Amino acid sequence: MGRGIFITGTDTGVGKTVVACGLAALLRESGHKVGVMKPAETGCEEKGGQLFPQDAFYLKEASGCSEPLEKICPYRLRDPLTPSMAAEREGVKIDISLLEKIYGEISSTHDITLVEGAGGLLAPILPSFTYADLARLLKLPLLVVAPNRLGIINHLLLTLEHASCRGLQVLGYVSNRLSSEPSLAADTNREALLSLTAVPCLGEIPYIEDLDAKRSSLGDAFGDGFDLRPLGAVLPRR
Repeated sequence: MGRGIFITGTDTGVGKTVVACGLAALLRESGHKVGVMKPAETGCEEKGGQLFPQDAFYLKEASGCSEPLEKICPYRLRDPLTPSMAAEREGVKIDISLLEKIYGEISSTHDITLVEGAGGLLAPILPSFTYADLARLLKLPLLVVAPNRLGIINHLLLTLEHASCRGLQVLGYVSNRLSSEPSLAADTNREALLSLTAVPCLGEIPYIEDLDAKRSSLGDAFGDGFDLRPLGAVLPRR
């Protein structure tokens, strides 16, 4: 298998796709051949009579990955639930060995492959198999996305603690602003976290109101505030 990064979050709705797309665009513009994968996407709406994985589509577009969308996102599910529950309700059996095979195929033809999870590390893909298990199976280090708001400290530290307990390497975390409203917590969170964890902050992403409108300029937006140096161990040398 080639090199890869597993992008997880402290919760659902924290901006994993925004960060994954921004990183993919930045790496692409830096000359890397970027692969992407979204093993399962829930909450998919119908387009043309089929469930359409919007997040996976954004990842494909930002990265320039030529793999078909059906391969980038093998499981597309209707209900906005954890993959295990959404799959059960639709009578779908998620095959972990298939996910492992597809990741191997994508990563073998790309310099770096970004795999985006759903929810957080403990979100189940199968009733007894979580995204933490998948990251460990694929031997992928983590990039953790956390919402820059009140509560980030506890949620981020819990995620980092679980990753450590599972023997997962964490490359760093990204603090993502989810609102344009002034916030004292958002302004002071990074300083507070400096004394609580040695895991580096790779960047503070400003509020992005409309990902669809900003897709073409995500690389520029991330280039200003994203530190790629902690990713050096997994990025191929240019």
